[in-house]
Amino acid sequence: QVQLVESGGGLVQAGDSLRLSCAASGRTFSGYAMGWFRQAPGKEREFVAAISASGGVTYYTDSVKGRFTISRDNAKNMVYLQMNSLKPEDTAVYYCAATIYSNPNYNGDEYKYWGQGTQVTVSS
Repeated sequence: QVQLVESGGGLVQAGDSLRLSCAASGRTFSGYAMGWFRQAPGKEREFVAAISASGGVTYYTDSVKGRFTISRDNAKNMVYLQMNSLKPEDTAVYYCAATIYSNPNYNGDEYKYWGQGTQVTVSS
């Protein structure tokens, strides 16, 4: 069983930066690939970024490449999403998720554990 708690969301202006954090419980955290997803009002949940269990492989959706960076600290059971050059279209609830596999995945259906989400609002 893994429990995930996100933090770090907020209201910022376009061009600003935020770092989201995800604290995970469970001794097997280091064996799980982790992902960040987001859902804007009236839209479906979408993949944002993912990282392998070791941290050596990362995936990003095209719209955030070059602006967002996913990282993890297995010693602290933490996953991070550094978001730079934020745009109004990045506004959404951001969710941290864990898959039981070691390889990252774009597909949300492959993730077994989810956090409660943290709101990110970017004003223009």
